[in-house]
Amino acid sequence: MFTGIVAAVGRIESVTPLGAAADAGVRLRIAAGGLDLSDVIIGDSIAIQGACMTVIAMAPDAFEVEVSRESLDKTVGLDRAGRVNLEKALRLADRLGGHLVSGHVDGLGEVVHFAPVGESHELRIRAPRELARYLAYKGSVVVNGVSLTVNRVTDEADGCEFSINLIPHTVEVTTLQELKPGARVNLEIDLIARYVERMLSAAQAPA
Repeated sequence: MFTGIVAAVGRIESVTPLGAAADAGVRLRIAAGGLDLSDVIIGDSIAIQGACMTVIAMAPDAFEVEVSRESLDKTVGLDRAGRVNLEKALRLADRLGGHLVSGHVDGLGEVVHFAPVGESHELRIRAPRELARYLAYKGSVVVNGVSLTVNRVTDEADGCEFSINLIPHTVEVTTLQELKPGARVNLEIDLIARYVERMLSAAQAPA
């Protein structure tokens, strides 16, 4: 589990295919940036752009993970060199500064607007139909590993468009500052919303 509070911005330094087959995954080497790796061991989980990955090799200032083709097909930002948001797995004694995050990307959104508004930034994202029902005013959503609060939701025929206000600190310390209209982003819907829907659908099912 994670909180969606980005601890550091690292960089994917290398992407090595795990085989020649079309369905082969990749091995990533990631420079940790400011992420403290002193308490990380092989087998630990680290969220990379919101996707939970298992550490398989360590260096003092870097770590490596393997990403399956399935994960590559369901996410963005893990198939090439570049900056990535990083967060170590939540410990039971840690403060929950964001919200409970599983690190399992539910789908991809598309940035339709990203621009300054006063001292902040407005970010608008189009979400696909299968995720739209989980997005609510003042609800939580994870965008590229960052826990954010939804300010507005506008339903559309093929999904919805939701708006987020980003404070200067969030823009400064995450990769969200690099977003542009047309960019795709990893989305994880609120864990509680997922279970509420399941409970309601089970209660309405015929006995």
